[in-house]
Parts: sequence; structure tokens; C-alpha cells
Amino acid sequence: MNPLLGRAQTAFFALLAGGLLGGWVGNMVRWPIIGTIAGALCGAGAAFAFDSLRAARLLEWLRGSQESAAPRDTGFWGEMGYRIERALRLRDVRIAREHARLQQFLLGIDASPNGVLLLDERGQIEWCNARAADHFGLDPVRDRAQRVTNLIRAPTFVHYLQGGLFDAPIEFASGAGRPMLSVHVQPYGEGMKLVLSQDITERERTDAMRRDFVANVSHEIRTPLTVLAGFVDTLASVPLSTAEQPRVLSLMREQTDRIQSLVDDLLTLAQLEGSPRPEPDRWITLDASLARVVADARLLSADRHRISVDAVPGSEVAGVETELVSAMANLLGNAVRYTPDEGRIDVRWHVRETDGCGVFEVRDSGIGIAREHLPRLTERFYRVDGSRSRQTGGTGLGLAIVKHVAQRHGGELEMESEPGKGSRFRLVLPAARVRMAPRTASTHA
Repeated sequence: MNPLLGRAQTAFFALLAGGLLGGWVGNMVRWPIIGTIAGALCGAGAAFAFDSLRAARLLEWLRGSQESAAPRDTGFWGEMGYRIERALRLRDVRIAREHARLQQFLLGIDASPNGVLLLDERGQIEWCNARAADHFGLDPVRDRAQRVTNLIRAPTFVHYLQGGLFDAPIEFASGAGRPMLSVHVQPYGEGMKLVLSQDITERERTDAMRRDFVANVSHEIRTPLTVLAGFVDTLASVPLSTAEQPRVLSLMREQTDRIQSLVDDLLTLAQLEGSPRPEPDRWITLDASLARVVADARLLSADRHRISVDAVPGSEVAGVETELVSAMANLLGNAVRYTPDEGRIDVRWHVRETDGCGVFEVRDSGIGIAREHLPRLTERFYRVDGSRSRQTGGTGLGLAIVKHVAQRHGGELEMESEPGKGSRFRLVLPAARVRMAPRTASTHA
């Protein structure tokens, strides 16, 4: 039944009952009309008071927290309380669902590799993920409702944000020691802004290395090409005597070999960087490779150095033979180039008893290297003494190749040196890639 109709019926019956009762009492005192009217008014007042009481209970519940159930009255106010309570519970369920969805959305943004910063129409921080907090040095909780330009004061960012032209991102460092950032602002809603940040420090470093690499390669190739071009012009314009020709041809051959060595090393590096990691089950015997490396070093030395070899025979290594030979040859070749005549070079291959790692070690009595240069020796084209390196035929890529080979085989390059006391370089391979070759049973007649 309609609650309003029920409420009207209740009022009518209260009025009727009061009127009848008042008429009966008035008839007894011979004032029936007055009694009827008075009774009707009393009935209506009682119905109104009872209705007001139920309305007051519902109003009191509405003014509270609505955590308890609504008053369970009958009639209009009972129906009203039930429907209000049901609407509030449905609203709470919808709010909880939306809050859960918002939390899931924010968790997804928080896991983003990029920084996300939400600004309101006044430029105040509404929310930021952990990545943005790290990029800009913010506190995700403490810095909420703070003006972003009061916290991020980089002039490039402030000018970009206040300028309102967000067609392209900007790049800047948000402070001393902070990463290099690429920041893009996207307006949305009523004056609100979405600030997206990306750490491009590594990309900038890689680009700088690439630019330096191209510049170094260009410089290294330009010098011998200039010498060769000069000799070609000389041969084309000036007839050389029989005595001069061998000297000129020797110098041209020297510059040609220099370019060839540089190109070979560049190709080796490119191959190392683009090839898959060596398989751990491709075993090679090290004896023949060591013998070849030492023979090439003796040829390069031309008996100007005392080269000794101490190698455990029968060792096997899991890896790529050409890469390992290249690494060992570079270490031994550097020792020959930077050790004065009559100097001593000790070559050793052994398996460490402490951890089972295989160690190829080259120790020389050369000029040595200052401690501050050691961390940078494996950088491409880094030279402690550029003029001496070129005189000895070095390309500046040898130790970079050794480092790549070591890392690809799961090992490392260890360096020790001191000016005037020589150097010691170790190519260390992990124990999992080193073993002794199985011995074959010999037969006796």
C-alpha cells in the first residue's frame, strides 16, 4: 500500500476515533457537538504527536553516522527509513567499488617506469607516484597540496610550466646529483595538468659515448690516412730514388697496418656486442690457444724481452675460442708494447684453489700505470699516454675487448699496477667454465 495513503488513513481513523469518543463524553455532559470537536482535535493531535515522534527518530538517525540500522517503524516513516537506509548502503557499496578501482588504477600508475605527477588548477600537487617522487626529490605524502614550483625550482621546468606551451617535452636535471629528465606536461580537465617524467640519464650517457666513439674513430683513421695521402701525392709528383723507395713504402705499410688493426678491433667489438652469450657446454682445450698467443707475443717482441710461461697443461674452458684468444693476445700484446727492452714478462695459467676459477695472468716489469687511470682503462680509446700508444701500434680498444670477453663468459678483468713497478692483468673465468681434460688410458705393449 502507498505509504502516503496509509498515513492519511491513520490520521483519518485517529480523527474519527477521537470525534466518536469526544461525542460520547460530550453527550454525557449534554455538550455533544463540543465534545465531538474536542475529541476529534485530541485524536488528530495524538496522531500528529505519534507521527512526529517517528519522524524525529528517523531524523536523529540521519543526523548520526548511519552505521546502525534505521528505525523499524510501520507506515510512512518506517518505509521512508528503510528506503533511505537502502539508498545509503548502495551508495557506500558504489563508493567502495570506485575507491577500489581508483586504488588499482593508482597502483598501476605507481608501477610505471615513468614518473606521473597530478597538478590541480592552482598548480598544487594532488598525487605523484614513487618514480616521480624519486625524479624530483618529492615526498608523496608530505608534499601533497604544495605548489609544485615551490618544490621543483629548476628554471627550465618553471618557465615551461608557466609558459603554457606543451607541444614538446623538455630535458633538464632537477638538481645537483639528480638524474637527467625528459618532462612532458599534458593539460586535462578544468585547468589540471598531468606531468610525465622519464629518466634519460643512461640514454644521454650512451649518446655521449657514441659521439665520443665516432669522434675517436674519425680521429684515429684520419691520421694514418693523412700520412698515406701525403705519400701518394709525393709519389705522384716527385720521383723517388732507389734508396728512398724502401723507406717510404715501409712507412706506408706501417700506416696501412695501423688502419687494419683499428678496423679489426672495431669489428671484434661489434661482434662481441651483437653475439649471444657463449654456451656453457662448448669445451675447448687451452693448450694450443696458449701456445699460439705466446708465439705471437714472442714474434712481436723480437727477442727484446724475457718471456716466461707457466701453464697447467690439459685445461679446458667452456666458451668461444676466438674470443678467448683475442683477450689473451691483447693482454700479452700490451705487456710487450709497454715493457722496455730487456724487461721481463711472465705469463701464467692456473686454476685457483680457493674458488676453482681459471686465471690467465700477465705480469710485466714495464712502465706501470698510476692508480687514478685504472678505472678507465677499459674505456674505448682511453690512453694513459696517447703518443706512446700510437708509437707502439696500440688502437686503444684492446682492454675494452678483454672486458667484453670476460663479461660474456661470466668472468672479470682484474688490474694491478704502479708507476715504475710494472703491471699485472688477470682474465678470471668462473669455475663452471673451467675443467681439466679427461685423461685417456694409455696401453703398453
